[in-house]
Amino acid sequence: MNVVEKLRQIALSLPEVTEDPHFEKTSFRVYKKIFATAVPGHSRATVKLSSAEQDIFCTFDSGVIYPVPNKWGKQGWTHISLDTVKEEMLTEILKAAYCEIAPKHLATLVSFE
Repeated sequence: MNVVEKLRQIALSLPEVTEDPHFEKTSFRVYKKIFATAVPGHSRATVKLSSAEQDIFCTFDSGVIYPVPNKWGKQGWTHISLDTVKEEMLTEILKAAYCEIAPKHLATLVSFE
């Protein structure tokens, strides 16, 4: 399974997530709000994190996860290099992005390692 399929599998395992097109991207949403996107055929995903989570994850390795380099990045949108991110980290990043967007009653259903 390639890493984009792994991202899809992880995202769709979260409560009430849907997969929908978003321009040329694939988006993963909860209650119509986007928490992650991926471009088919590319090795990068983008997620919505809180500013604190963005800081924490980006200190890990700026070659793996880094803020979008514009106003979107200041709002928490963060790129992930799918070629280099480890599956466990990808899972935790997607869970954090999901919890940032999901209603509280759904976010509390997500457990972190």
